[in-house]
Amino acid sequence: MIHRHAAFFICLLALLIAHPELVGAIAPRPIPDRTQGSVSSPLTPNYVIGADGSVTLRICFNWSCSSRQVITFSPEDMALVKEQTALCPGNELYGRLQRLRIGIWQMEVLARKYQPALANDRGINDAEYGIEGRTDCVDNATNTTTFLHILHDVQEIPGWSVSPPQIRNRLSLTQVHWTAVVIDASSGNTWSVDSWYRPNGHLPMVMPLPDWFHEKLGWEPPFDRLNPTPHFSYELCDTQQRQSLPVTGQSPGPE
Repeated sequence: MIHRHAAFFICLLALLIAHPELVGAIAPRPIPDRTQGSVSSPLTPNYVIGADGSVTLRICFNWSCSSRQVITFSPEDMALVKEQTALCPGNELYGRLQRLRIGIWQMEVLARKYQPALANDRGINDAEYGIEGRTDCVDNATNTTTFLHILHDVQEIPGWSVSPPQIRNRLSLTQVHWTAVVIDASSGNTWSVDSWYRPNGHLPMVMPLPDWFHEKLGWEPPFDRLNPTPHFSYELCDTQQRQSLPVTGQSPGPE
């Protein structure tokens, strides 16, 4: 009996080596959190990319990840995401930032497709108490970091790597805030990707992480030119908008 089991696993290993695409097909679904309830920091990304191009992932909402759900984006869903990010094919920093923003926006739209309550999210947290589907900075940093990892793994955000979320004003009860973070491969600079300021299903705000630590706002100069909100996604990559970007040094981190 032992020899039969050994032979089976040897054959299985040989099959997987010969056909690596099968690994995703037999990979397990993400395991839903066994312990529910709110958390004070973003959750670790939990997702599986299937061999067919589908993505199964865990999202969270209702403030501090007090509600969690496992959903699956179909291959067709992911094809639509790729179709939109392809509108910004350039390798310069501005274009890569807009490609990243489009990817997060499209992933949020997909999440809302499978959890319609997310459409109730209003951005920031004003007047959201008790609303099903609301998201705070812990929810947004969790989901955005997960989306970024997926986009990176399917090679839709070239030139970026994903870093753990960062916090500012850790000791403040009212001003503490989290953001997702990416690293520019060409310069090593870190960038904030903050979805909290806008309702679910909208373009996130991006800016150099040192400026985010200093509580700069993405819709104010000079960062407003990095965060346009046009009517059509192709307008994000208008070559006339591409210009030198403000990178204001490297602060040591949160104060």
